[in-house]
Amino acid sequence: MAVTRDDLKKRIGQALGETKADLVIKDTRFLNVVTGEIAAGDIALCGDRIVGTYESYDGAEEIDGRGLTVVPGFIDTHVHCESTCVTPMEFDRCVLPRGTTTAICDPHEICNVLGEKGLRYFLDCAEGTVLDLRVQLSSCVPATELETSGARLEAADLLRHKDHPKVLGLAEFMNFPGVFHKVDGVLDKLAAFDGRHIDGHAPLLSGRELNAYLSCGIRNCHETTSAPEAMEKLRKGMQVLIRDGSVSKDVHALAPVIQPETSPFLGFCTDDRNPLDIAEEGHMDHLIRSAIRLGAPLAHVYRAATWSAARGFGLFDRGLVAPGQRADLVLLDDLETCAVNRVIRNGRVVTPATFAGRPAVSPVGLRSVRLHPVTAEDFAVPAAGSVQSVIGVLPGKIITAHLRLEVPARNGALVADPDRDILKICVFARHGTNQNVGRGFASGFHFREGALASSVGHDSHNICVVGASDEDMAVAVNRLIELQGGFVAVRNGAVVGELALPLAGLMSLEPFETVERHLRSLRASVREMGCPLAEPFLQLAFLPLPVIPHLKITDRGLVDVDKFALVNA
Repeated sequence: MAVTRDDLKKRIGQALGETKADLVIKDTRFLNVVTGEIAAGDIALCGDRIVGTYESYDGAEEIDGRGLTVVPGFIDTHVHCESTCVTPMEFDRCVLPRGTTTAICDPHEICNVLGEKGLRYFLDCAEGTVLDLRVQLSSCVPATELETSGARLEAADLLRHKDHPKVLGLAEFMNFPGVFHKVDGVLDKLAAFDGRHIDGHAPLLSGRELNAYLSCGIRNCHETTSAPEAMEKLRKGMQVLIRDGSVSKDVHALAPVIQPETSPFLGFCTDDRNPLDIAEEGHMDHLIRSAIRLGAPLAHVYRAATWSAARGFGLFDRGLVAPGQRADLVLLDDLETCAVNRVIRNGRVVTPATFAGRPAVSPVGLRSVRLHPVTAEDFAVPAAGSVQSVIGVLPGKIITAHLRLEVPARNGALVADPDRDILKICVFARHGTNQNVGRGFASGFHFREGALASSVGHDSHNICVVGASDEDMAVAVNRLIELQGGFVAVRNGAVVGELALPLAGLMSLEPFETVERHLRSLRASVREMGCPLAEPFLQLAFLPLPVIPHLKITDRGLVDVDKFALVNA
């Protein structure tokens, strides 16, 4: 909404103390992320703006700020709301009370299922959330040509939404091999958004390839997993977004990178974080306290989570406790542990009532799993040599190892070997355009019987299932078809845990508290199966992502990501 002359007069009068401010946080302390100092005084708000600091003010409404420390609202610089397993409206209700006042999302999960229909759903939600949900236009739908997605978005499709008020630019550009091979469709998207913000996705990219990638106007990367990798990217002018999601946890490795010189060029993001982890650990507040606990300088951690994040995305109206800035503030009981007392968004204290009256957005994609029931025979892998490429799952990482292991055969077919932690993994195309099945083996799940199946399979979201027996794998996939998406755990032919995700096969229609309870029960069931992974379903969901090294699987088969080609054997 455009500011008026009367709005400015009101701000000026309240800043000068000629009239009472709309809201004043009295006798408080606040962190100045410019100087690093802890300042004392009042903070005066007029509508959705800060109009006074370092001075004394009276307010029409006042908050006693004694014992509290005020910081700018936190900014999640890269998130897939779909991966929280709840709708954007429930994501809003889940994370805003924890201090996340701005979130920059890439809806490429739903776009890979529903195309522009999914994108429009997210734009409609973004106009109704209390937190400021910004939308990046999904650049890789599909992510690659090595998989079958449910939709395709070309440059012309994205340009139709370029000037939407919630759109910042182009979302994570995962197809870096397409950049190096100068693929026309890839370059068309980059050219269409030249001069606008373009998010990066460049795991392990370095040297001349990193130079080439950055030369296309790509500005950041959330896939950095080591300090040397981060430093090369920073030296070359790339903003590094430090991630801690439900699977990929990079704060520990990257906390040493947070220094006075680097903090203006950093940010924090969750990428993929479910309601159970948010309930048990937190959201952006968790990343902040983790970095501080690991020894990163406190003021520079908060700078990265607020001011630096905002500046990296051209959001110059937020990220400081300073006059003229948006009144998105977090009141903390303790600065070091980022203990949130309350949150102010757009000049108003957030309460449960804050979320009442938001516009309802109708769900989409409720019949998106177009896969016929399967049988155990559909999982057969013909024997073609005993030594096979096997996906090596690495706990807490979406990077995988490319193992070469001997896989046993029985009756002319390769079979799982649970005693050696070799399970079968299959991906079934579920969008109704073909009947592809990718078959292979994975190591790292460690359960000896049963199966896990998911309709969340980044980024094309086909049905991915891993198991010790073909029979249990079939039961799991068929239950997913009945649920129209979600997570299913099966043991000895019986479903022992499930979570329905019927909205595009990605999101629940239930409140986030209900999803949290289901995830907690599901996690317990999988642990009883013997799987030690902290987030087995999300770990499974990343195995079909053929833009993350080193070995993945799609509905077309095993993919050697380093060669960007299908594996024959």
